Amino acid sequence: MKKIASILVFVFAFTLTTQAQKKRKDNRPQLSVEQHTELAVKKMTLALDLSKKQQDQIMPLIKAQATAKKEIMVKRKAMKESNSKPSTDEIFAMKSKILDGQIAMKTKMKEILKKEQFEKFEKIAKTRRMRGEKMMNKKEIMKRRKMGKEKKA
Repeated sequence: MKKIASILVFVFAFTLTTQAQKKRKDNRPQLSVEQHTELAVKKMTLALDLSKKQQDQIMPLIKAQATAKKEIMVKRKAMKESNSKPSTDEIFAMKSKILDGQIAMKTKMKEILKKEQFEKFEKIAKTRRMRGEKMMNKKEIMKRRKMGKEKKA
């Protein structure tokens, strides 16, 4: 009887851990570029109190940014599936392209937004970056822990 109970507990615990490891991204809806753009502009309108004219000016910027982000994700996924890693020159080119896009976005937003709106936009962007860095640090820590356990086994 004790053996059956311990086996049931083991099976139950194993089932729970495998269910807990399912990735969040599987549950996330895949939005189109247009849908993502519209939602992002609406969020910015609420946060920055944008006028209709500003919304119309920002819409193509956000759309271009979302399109570029989607392209990068597709390339990353293809590289991950093919088990290949980019060279240092490719990494440099990708990071340089991303930073150029961020600089262009910042200058265009500075032209479109009023001074107070731009300051608030910068503050929001900074908190987002900090949150992203925090999440990346957590992922890196978890990766190191996982690698440490594999070496011990």
